Amino acid sequence: MSTRSIRRSDDDSDADSPELTAVQAALAAEHAAVYGYGVLGGRLDGKQGAEARAAHDAHRARRDALARTARDLGGRPVAANAAYALPFAVPDGPTAVRLAAVLEDRIAGAYADLVRATEGARRKDAAGALREAAVRSARWRGGNVAFPGLAERAAGADPAETGPVEAAGADGTR
Repeated sequence: MSTRSIRRSDDDSDADSPELTAVQAALAAEHAAVYGYGVLGGRLDGKQGAEARAAHDAHRARRDALARTARDLGGRPVAANAAYALPFAVPDGPTAVRLAAVLEDRIAGAYADLVRATEGARRKDAAGALREAAVRSARWRGGNVAFPGLAERAAGADPAETGPVEAAGADGTR
């Protein structure tokens, strides 16, 4: 997930704090998850459709809370991109389920970073969000991973499965 560098104010030249940087990265990941669930939700029905709607709502709530946190830390919340390039085509239900697991893995990674960068109540909230993402990922995948939030850092991990969802056209390609 690419994040934009957001200054505390337009006239402040100091770099963001590690905590604000991690909040902004988690916010950017939540923007991508909200977009991704919008794509995959239309390809699922029944129980899976209801789970996708619940996850979409949860990610929207987390996104809004992170935007407030970024403002509380003196930053301007990173904005959502107009569109995101998905890691693979999502033409049907099985690939939608696969995308949901990938999205949750990526969110878990962003929250693992946020846990490392924060203390107190923010750390507790980040750990709760990491746990929620790990549980949703396990449900979508049908099994869990040993260290939720760290799978994308594992040696030999397939970047197509665990790499960031990038903004469409951000690298000059479509």
